[in-house]
Amino acid sequence: MSTEIRFYHNAPDRLRVACVLAAKAEANGRRVSVFAPESHVARHFDQMLWGFQPLAFVPHVAVDSPLAAETPVVIGSRLDALPHQDVLINLGDELPDGFSRFDLVIEIVGPTDEERQAARGRYRRYKQQGLPLSAHDLAQRSGE
Repeated sequence: MSTEIRFYHNAPDRLRVACVLAAKAEANGRRVSVFAPESHVARHFDQMLWGFQPLAFVPHVAVDSPLAAETPVVIGSRLDALPHQDVLINLGDELPDGFSRFDLVIEIVGPTDEERQAARGRYRRYKQQGLPLSAHDLAQRSGE
């Protein structure tokens, strides 16, 4: 079975969209690895998960936590250290080596030209590997 790739583009805030998608996946019983190669992005994402839904909690930890293996959402800066192989949310600009061990890879594309260019490069590389790709335009969903 090959890895499914989903691109969510026109995201006004990449990390907020990542929070929503991680919460949705966790609520559906999926286990989520969040690849955040930059430590400030990992910290910000962790902080956002604590408070983005006022009446709900998304159980999450950093990859170096002793509870990482049993926590539904794990955040880490090294892909090979992430314990779950179900869903990968890529918060990096590059295509991470080893992504193919995941059932589903989620790519979130922000509004800047730099983010779009990086995402186009990742999209081409996934396509070259013949992986099933889908694109979801978040601007259309929000009526913008």
